[in-house]
Amino acid sequence: MAKKEGFKLIANNKKARHDYFIEETYEAGIALHGTEVKSLRLGQCSIKESFISIDHGEIFIHRMHINPYEKGNIFNKDPLRVRKLLMHKSEIYRMESKAQVKGYTIVPLRVYFKGSLVKVEIGLAKGKKLYDKRQDIAKKDQKREAQRELKMRIR
Repeated sequence: MAKKEGFKLIANNKKARHDYFIEETYEAGIALHGTEVKSLRLGQCSIKESFISIDHGEIFIHRMHINPYEKGNIFNKDPLRVRKLLMHKSEIYRMESKAQVKGYTIVPLRVYFKGSLVKVEIGLAKGKKLYDKRQDIAKKDQKREAQRELKMRIR
């Protein structure tokens, strides 16, 4: 049977793109329990404070908050529990070797449904300095001003 290729965004980590230069992105599955999936279908997830670690060849996401499913009662799990990500060993080892370089880290970028599966997009990132952030903000302001000027000229 063919899967539907639907794409539904659940959570987005805007702060990661502001604080880091994203050099590579990977897609990983995530090991969840039934009530967590039901809660994600309702869009109740936050990855703002979450981070990713690699331990003994396995990759985990920490502090990813999934609200308890309101009708799940005793089957609900801890909202902040550590969850295992599902990736190929070769991808994990490649990412781990690159993340050990000074200044690099692994951050979650977004959580989404791909068909009926929950996926996490993670990125190999290098931290930005304060002046890099200021440059990005200045570029966004210039772009916004240019859009305003263009809109005013059209009218």
